[in-house]
Amino acid sequence: MERNDVLIIGSGVAALQLATLLNSDKNVRILTKSHIKNANSYLAQGGIAAAIGIGDNPLKHFTDTLEAGRFHNNEESVREVLNEAPTLIGNLSGQGNIFDKDPNGNILLGLEGAHSENRIVHCGGDATGKSVIEYLISNLTENIKVEENTFAYELIIDHKQKRCIGVKAKTVDGKIHIFYGDYVILATGGCGQIYPFTSSAPTVTGDGVAMAYLAGAEISDMEFIQFHPTLLYKNGETKGLISEAVRGEGAILVTEEGTPIMEGVHPLKDLGPRHIVSQTIFDYIENGHEVYLDIKRINDFEKRFPSITAICRRNRVNLSEGRIPVAPGSHFLMGGVKTDLIGRTSINGLFAIGETACTGLHGANRLASNSLLEGLYQGKKLSQWMNANSKKEHIPKVPRSVPFTQEKSIFLPDVQILKEWMMKRVGIVRSKELLEEQNNWLLQLHVSDLTEFDSYSIQDIESIFLYITAALITKAALCRTESRGGHFRSDFPDEDDGNWLKKTIIQKRKGEVAINHEQIKTAVVN
Repeated sequence: MERNDVLIIGSGVAALQLATLLNSDKNVRILTKSHIKNANSYLAQGGIAAAIGIGDNPLKHFTDTLEAGRFHNNEESVREVLNEAPTLIGNLSGQGNIFDKDPNGNILLGLEGAHSENRIVHCGGDATGKSVIEYLISNLTENIKVEENTFAYELIIDHKQKRCIGVKAKTVDGKIHIFYGDYVILATGGCGQIYPFTSSAPTVTGDGVAMAYLAGAEISDMEFIQFHPTLLYKNGETKGLISEAVRGEGAILVTEEGTPIMEGVHPLKDLGPRHIVSQTIFDYIENGHEVYLDIKRINDFEKRFPSITAICRRNRVNLSEGRIPVAPGSHFLMGGVKTDLIGRTSINGLFAIGETACTGLHGANRLASNSLLEGLYQGKKLSQWMNANSKKEHIPKVPRSVPFTQEKSIFLPDVQILKEWMMKRVGIVRSKELLEEQNNWLLQLHVSDLTEFDSYSIQDIESIFLYITAALITKAALCRTESRGGHFRSDFPDEDDGNWLKKTIIQKRKGEVAINHEQIKTAVVN
């Protein structure tokens, strides 16, 4: 038995921010299924949004966030996080000195889609996530233990106390380990690998959401998937993210003939909200066109975007031609485990932060570069709460034995089939007919009925989690009979504020699936 004050599952920006800010007298353990740097946060290119420029302020940032989120946001969450953003950036800049600056020492501010001001701070041009993660890793102290290649797969619930007290995990040799913690934090990221085209790391398979759902936690807003408009697209595959900052610097989307595709579609054209840009590109590709980012207007592209340049060179894209082939792919989950702002879930002792959590900050569509910001915010606020609440909880002292179990074979179709069906039926454009087809197919597999995972391999459990998460997305998308943000229904193409300013809450109760709706207070800008 492994006993910890704080048990963190995941190693992205939210997880590491939390770990580094906890008091040094706390015994902290980080479980990560791969290498500590193998996370979406490390891949993040664009930057972190904060209203620190002359003429900018958190109210403008607030307005942009609500507009992008189509007013599905939790107003309190938006205000709290965005008001804190300048302080979070100031602290990182003062302590780590990692942000790009001009010759006078001022932080450079970029522009991204749906922002009304230049407010995106970045590191190394387009290596923000990498720089922030490496800085946080350098601040890990002796009280923090990191267990790499350790796959957490089942939350341990003490039903008498009605709280989460630990987690089961497997190592690559197939051994099962039990870790107990006074506080258990899910920070496993989203579920990008549920689609065939994605910007997500291979490790992002919906683990935290699936574990929380199986344990009985409330899951919210799973219908809202953000498809990033511009993934590098070569030979029928996506090869990596082409940051929105490229369009912020002047690149435009064109067809193979050079025709701009965003003219007349949205007032912000190529910097319109991501769901609109993604749908436009998707429509052109569906109609047999190829779509490119025309980068001819950007001076010193290779210097400004060294990471993107490296991705293009690896995939033999000739940047001297001035265009990059692109396609949309899954990028961010706005929904997740329902939490308050500091990460408390509906289960005592269980917390969720970062993309795994749904705080309501992002609404129906995340505003660019608000995600690393949310991770930094939640990590800080949860650390403050835990540092102030150091009371030891009663956790069983006796180790729970885990008998050896003969490994079973998975009974599900290959995950590539799942990915293809999710893109066709629950992708950028959805309809009742397609959603019902997918829902019925998933129901026949009875994947949510599983209660025992010890005898499956890590790879098979990941597949199970992908199927469970797919079912949650499909159910939520079928329920929402309107279009909003990252959720577009061709049979209900308009927003319906009168009936649908509500959150979709899914919870597993005594083997049954309960779906409820929670009213959202209409956000008012004042």
